[in-house]
Amino acid sequence: MTSSDEWFQKALSRFTIEFAAGDAIRALADKGCTVEEIHERLAFPIAREKIGELVWARYLDQGTICLQDPGRQEEKVVTSYEKVQDAYGKVSFRQVRRSIRLSGEYVACDFGKRLYQNREDFGKWLEGLEAKDREYVKGLPWPLETVWHKKDARMERIMQSNNRA
Repeated sequence: MTSSDEWFQKALSRFTIEFAAGDAIRALADKGCTVEEIHERLAFPIAREKIGELVWARYLDQGTICLQDPGRQEEKVVTSYEKVQDAYGKVSFRQVRRSIRLSGEYVACDFGKRLYQNREDFGKWLEGLEAKDREYVKGLPWPLETVWHKKDARMERIMQSNNRA
């Protein structure tokens, strides 16, 4: 397979997943469902890794997760597209850019680093979490760097367990 064929296959796969279940995945993520819960609810078969990537992108777009310290950035620009139909019925898409204000407390998470530094210790730490919290951490594609997650009840439980480890 040539590189252009591979590129096309990847683009087609992303489009298919987005068309089939993108909105459903984002809606369930907004309700606080874990990747595993979303996977169980979908009628369309999608790999957990793909669901995790879509949920991760959603959290980045919403400011739930920040790649930079939110104390250093107060606003984030989010780009979305809305469908527009002209008087003759022709459909097009318009790019909409809006700023979201990052508010609330954030906690630093280095789960990706910890996983790759010592998989065994990280696995033991995960076993100490509640089942839903363990699913939440395992379902997202944490990078090898520190990220900041909006502080909520789930993250407080996870971080309390993190401090005991």
